[in-house]
Amino acid sequence: MKGITLSFVALAWPALAHAQAPAGEGGAQAPIIVTGAGLPLPPGTPAYGSVVIDRQRLEDSASGRIESVLGDVAGFQQFRRSDSRSANPSAQGATLRALGGNASSRTLVLLDGVPMADPFFGYIPFSALVPDRLSVVRVTRGGGVGAFGAGAVAGTIELASATKDQLPLFSGSAFYGSRDATELSASLSPDLGGGLVSLSGRWDRGDGFQTTPKDQRVAATVPAAYDGWSTNLRAVAPLSATSELQFRATLFEDHRTLRFRGADSTSEGQDASIRYISRGPWQVDALAYVQARNFSNIVISSSSFRKSLDQRNTPSTGIGGKLELRPPVGADHVLRLGVDSRYASGDMFEDAYNANVAANPRTFLRHAGGEQLTVGAFAEDDWTIGRLILTGGVRADRWSIRNGFFREASATGGAATGTDFADRSDWQFSGRAGAVFHASDAVALRAAGYTGFRLPTLNELYRPFVVFPITTRANAALTPEKLKGVEAGIDLTPVTGVTLSATAFYNRLDDAIANVTLSPTVRQRRNVNAIVAKGVELTAAGHAGDFALSASYAYSHSTVDAPGNAFDGFTPAQSPRHSASATLAWEPAQGPQLSATLRYVARQYEDDLQSDVLPDALTVDAIARLPLVQGVTLVARGENLFDEEVVTRNAGGSMDLGTPRTLWIGVKVTG
Repeated sequence: MKGITLSFVALAWPALAHAQAPAGEGGAQAPIIVTGAGLPLPPGTPAYGSVVIDRQRLEDSASGRIESVLGDVAGFQQFRRSDSRSANPSAQGATLRALGGNASSRTLVLLDGVPMADPFFGYIPFSALVPDRLSVVRVTRGGGVGAFGAGAVAGTIELASATKDQLPLFSGSAFYGSRDATELSASLSPDLGGGLVSLSGRWDRGDGFQTTPKDQRVAATVPAAYDGWSTNLRAVAPLSATSELQFRATLFEDHRTLRFRGADSTSEGQDASIRYISRGPWQVDALAYVQARNFSNIVISSSSFRKSLDQRNTPSTGIGGKLELRPPVGADHVLRLGVDSRYASGDMFEDAYNANVAANPRTFLRHAGGEQLTVGAFAEDDWTIGRLILTGGVRADRWSIRNGFFREASATGGAATGTDFADRSDWQFSGRAGAVFHASDAVALRAAGYTGFRLPTLNELYRPFVVFPITTRANAALTPEKLKGVEAGIDLTPVTGVTLSATAFYNRLDDAIANVTLSPTVRQRRNVNAIVAKGVELTAAGHAGDFALSASYAYSHSTVDAPGNAFDGFTPAQSPRHSASATLAWEPAQGPQLSATLRYVARQYEDDLQSDVLPDALTVDAIARLPLVQGVTLVARGENLFDEEVVTRNAGGSMDLGTPRTLWIGVKVTG
């Protein structure tokens, strides 16, 4: 199946395709099989209505960016509609099910089991997650439990690195695109003894497009130029016939310019993880990781076009790990027991400037930061009773927010001020339960209920930000968000090669963190009583001969429950009611291949008071492949082919636009 397939076809997940053979007769040693994947999915996974994006679709993105591919799953959204070439990195939070616009991620994004969110901001470094390096993506809309479940209030996006059988010895590509853009990538993946090593890199840059509408441009307005690179080293070494050691290291750096000359941002990171997998009678998944990230950003005044703020340094560190055990409890049960922990620390150093004076003097120096720690334990059991599968899990988390502070000093020698915020800690208990009933080979019914929570990020607690003309204040008193949700669905396979799915859901996010308007130019992050989201999600996929079609639609009726506030009953910011995606592909085994993707996002609002509208948008992307000789393919890609105007920000009429028509031509080589 090309494109999106339903997760109840569990064999789509790579770990299930590599079962270990037992020892042969006479005690012969079983063959060593290196996969580079995690443990198999538990049989109750389909109860939570996951959607799978396969490797073919990951390689067929017109933009070559993972956030665009994730748009195939209706209901996925970032804080803004911009991709990782023209968005401020700190605004690239991921969420699902229209639970409200927030620059931090309400969705837990994992790469080979490692949480990818920035330790300080909570955004996802999408530019470092290259689709060609991945095997599959599984998106679960709805609260999670299990490992690292403390951040999965809107769902989980699990990315798995490509496995040994999916990686050619060598691959490389070179593309040239509109506005003098270039994209170069290469990978080398030789066998290493009985294991695997893969080294890959990607560099892309472009002069960028004008994010500012033509009638709002001034002399200081410049295109959104970008220049970024990432490199990834992954090694898998067998330890026995049923166990292996996996190592991954990723380095990335990303430079962007947004709207005005000098409004430059830089994000960078160095991540490393080591993972032990055992598929023996006692299955084990042990993981440890470390992340070092940094971010800087210069804000330019839109009236004087001088520097008003230099967020010069935001170093942060993330350290964590998990241990999951699956003891042999019989063929009808899959029991998961585990513990996990995440630690995050970060500092913000910024300098304020007087942009109204030609000398542009520095006025204030600010330093803020803090630490967070979450330690959790979880247990989950999947019980197969004939055609019925029951699943249920619980987890307990001890969280703490500590050593928070804010300091401000005058650059001219005035008195310094500062605040040390009180340490906080508490317990949070969450759980989920679900059932799948296979009424026949063609019909599966499912239902699930769940709870979850998310800590406010260090960014939300301690760092204010400015997107002219709005200043958004931090709030050190924020409390964790807490989710309750239920859903029910049906999965159909009416004929071979066709899958259909429908899910109805109700989610309530209590103490939701929102940017609340205090005055026309000031907002503050605050907990509101709740955001209530309910709706329907439809997914379909099918193929006939060389043709494949996948489609996804989400209707989300989301409202803010905030008695006594002006926005009570309003739609949360950045939450469209309708979203849809469809991809039609013609992919014969030999010869040219074509695919086109249509995406629609309904109208949404920039702010909590519904005063600034982002109109709906319909875009079309396409990609064509023409094999030239063995291992060499000519590739043409087109983004937003009909040049739809996509408004990504609207603050009182001051607008930013998304990617216009962008054309690419390039060559891909494998061997």
